[in-house]
Amino acid sequence: MNGEPGFSSPGSAPGEVRSADGTAIGYQRIGTGPAVVLLHGAGQSSANLMRLARALSGAFRVYVPDRRGRGRSGPYGEFHGLRTEIEDLSALLDACGASRLFGLSSGAVIAIEAALVRPDITKLALYEPPLTFDGVVHGEWAPQYQRQLTAGKPGAALMTVLKATADRTSLIRWIPQRPLGATLDFAIRRTADRPTPDGVMSPRELIPTLPYDAQTVNGAAGALERFGRLSCEVLLLGGSRSARNLTASLDGLSQVLPDARRAVLHGTGHTAPDNSQKPDRAAAELRRFFASPPATTIGPATPPR
Repeated sequence: MNGEPGFSSPGSAPGEVRSADGTAIGYQRIGTGPAVVLLHGAGQSSANLMRLARALSGAFRVYVPDRRGRGRSGPYGEFHGLRTEIEDLSALLDACGASRLFGLSSGAVIAIEAALVRPDITKLALYEPPLTFDGVVHGEWAPQYQRQLTAGKPGAALMTVLKATADRTSLIRWIPQRPLGATLDFAIRRTADRPTPDGVMSPRELIPTLPYDAQTVNGAAGALERFGRLSCEVLLLGGSRSARNLTASLDGLSQVLPDARRAVLHGTGHTAPDNSQKPDRAAAELRRFFASPPATTIGPATPPR
């Protein structure tokens, strides 16, 4: 849940599109060249991917949306999980004409499901989508998380999801939950009235968004064989320290998509593309993948302003 000190990156410009239900989906745009969309994961907003966007902006026109309920985008409203997320993403893809798409974690789940219904996505890069299949499960933390939120313990709720999703080598897996949860609750209360830069979300604001991500991820549960219908080029990215259920998703997709490229960022974990981790290493892989012309030529589009 780490973001940039400010929402806007040097040289970037904000914009907005409307989803199918009329909800505003805000984004940041930076760079020039072919359009690329970067879709953030759970516990994040567009601010978390701005270092990655800057690293790509020399070669691409990069759009980084806030998924609904975050940043400059509108509230969840009548949220229908994966369907709503795909509609939100499609509104931006339609507006900017992007055929290149990157998704991180739950953002990668949305991205791969969108690619099934949008043949105009010709290059799809996925960083550890938490897909549920063949006994591999995700989101089992959600019921306890919701109970802790309802009890007014956001720090304890955050600790629940951090322990459930931490990298294999993370010390947080071994820290007792109760004392750290209480410490986080205290820290959140202490900072409740502290102002944040325009467009940046505090942990207190992001914590309630996580159950919506669990709903979205659960909506994609099922056999991976359906992704064999994808007609786009695919890059599967992951970290060497990530949890086994996340690397299992990549292994499963590699079998279903034998032509997909696979890259492991050694010494990194599940949030490597985030500002606070190793976004430059993720950017190097994405530049190579996105640089070659897509297999299908898409007609010219006028970038949204």
